[in-house]
Amino acid sequence: MKSLLWLVLALAVMVNVASSLAFDGIAQILVSIVTGLTAIATATALYLTRDRRTA
Repeated sequence: MKSLLWLVLALAVMVNVASSLAFDGIAQILVSIVTGLTAIATATALYLTRDRRTA
């Protein structure tokens, strides 16, 4: 599960960077919004599924 989340996070970041080079105008904004929300959701899921260690 975590491997898939890391893969999705990495892909979302790469697509977000590439979209700024490949698209202009509204297309760039829409792709950036979708990939940004995907990155935030994936990072949140990774945070919630982390191993909790007690001291």
